[in-house]
Amino acid sequence: MIHVYGAALLALLVSMFLFLGRAALGPTVYDRLLATNAFGTKTVIFVALLGFFAGRPEFLDMALVYALINFVTTVAVLKLVQEARLDR
Repeated sequence: MIHVYGAALLALLVSMFLFLGRAALGPTVYDRLLATNAFGTKTVIFVALLGFFAGRPEFLDMALVYALINFVTTVAVLKLVQEARLDR
């Protein structure tokens, strides 16, 4: 079972680096924001899996708090982009 968690963690790290590349090279603000949001979602899953891999289930609480922060930040930045018209 440890090999499954290790493989899942490695796959998540690879996808997180791909999302970082998309966030850096995205042609529009919306592409960059979507990549950043997806990176945050992958980070939540990574922290939860890391907690189970290390035998520390309290990491799940930290993952849930990070998910809430990620959601609120995404909504706030979208509101800022909409109001300030930063997408031009």
